[in-house]
Amino acid sequence: MSGEARRATGRGHENRGFQRRRSPRRKEQVDVDENLPIVQMFRKFQVELDDKYDRYERLVKLSRDLTVESKRIIFLLHRIMGESQKEKTLHEAHKKLKDLQMYHMREMAMELRNHCFYAYLRAYSPGIQEYVEALSFYYYIKDSRLVGLEEVQQDLVYEEQPEEAESDMAVVEQDVSEPPEQFLLPVTPLDYMLGVADLTGELMRKCINAVGQGDLEEPFLLCRFLRDVYTAFLGFGNAAGREMTRKVWTLFQSVRKVENACYTITVRGSEMPSEMLAQAFSASMNDVVHETDGD
Repeated sequence: MSGEARRATGRGHENRGFQRRRSPRRKEQVDVDENLPIVQMFRKFQVELDDKYDRYERLVKLSRDLTVESKRIIFLLHRIMGESQKEKTLHEAHKKLKDLQMYHMREMAMELRNHCFYAYLRAYSPGIQEYVEALSFYYYIKDSRLVGLEEVQQDLVYEEQPEEAESDMAVVEQDVSEPPEQFLLPVTPLDYMLGVADLTGELMRKCINAVGQGDLEEPFLLCRFLRDVYTAFLGFGNAAGREMTRKVWTLFQSVRKVENACYTITVRGSEMPSEMLAQAFSASMNDVVHETDGD
């Protein structure tokens, strides 16, 4: 670079530095007139956004609590060791499910009342899926059937109590003969299907427990049920989204594991006691996991 170019470059830097030194100016704070319509409008937006964010965080916390309690119900149902404990355990699980519906889920419904629930769906969707999994697992053990979406939604319809009214005047003005207002916690079809897809993993674990207890008929019943569920899920294809595709793949793995268990029982069921059969079954299931991971 020539001397003139360097001098020109230097002058350019000096000029830019000089400009930077001159550019900062003290900004005087100007009092905002709160009576201006535009200011009042943005203050209203601020209140609405703060309310939305606070409600979203409360729903996230309630969803986490619902997930934890639903998992506890699933673990409780897995502890059924025979017909002698079945009725007692089912009664305890039913009581816990009712407590969830009347406290955690009612509070979620109150948060969503008079609001678009789709705006908060991602906040409470994981808890709803876990609840559907626990409820459907309970109904399968109790009645050997799959609970429907209508039954799930029916348990989540609530009636307004006097203390939940928006104002005392509304209670006074309300006609005594008028029935109380109802509100619900919406369960979307997608959340229901994702919860049912998670159920298949619990049924696969139930199959392991049944073999360990010497019940060699339960795996075949579970296999037929899982095949029916998997066949129904295949009809959705990839149109239901990435999460559904992942759940269907997990469902396919569960079906393969239970089918492999039925094969092991049929071929080697008369050769070894149930304890050794359960160990062989667990080993064969691990082989299926490695095969599917390799694919």
